[in-house]
Amino acid sequence: MKKFQFLMDYRVNILKALADPARLQIIDFLKDGEKCVCEIIPMLGKAQSTTSKHLDILYDAGILDRRFEGKKTLYRIKDYRVFKLIRILDDLILRQLQPIVKTVEALKTS
Repeated sequence: MKKFQFLMDYRVNILKALADPARLQIIDFLKDGEKCVCEIIPMLGKAQSTTSKHLDILYDAGILDRRFEGKKTLYRIKDYRVFKLIRILDDLILRQLQPIVKTVEALKTS
């Protein structure tokens, strides 16, 4: 039971890290490669401290990796399978929205 609980806790930790629009923006921004915090801050449009907190959460969850180059901190996606997880979630959302779309289309034609 403890092994199962550990796995559940780890899943929850990853899902919590993904459960924020700003963090999803960061992940999307990093899909093309490593970026400096100095590039992430203006893209996100949030304070440096807020951006750093989001980056730390993603790093602690094992989603991002970071390295230091002089005074710069550079972040990158640690495991690109995170994008597969996001695509699966997008597919789930689209399936859930299908009945709504069909209803709206039916209302338009009636």
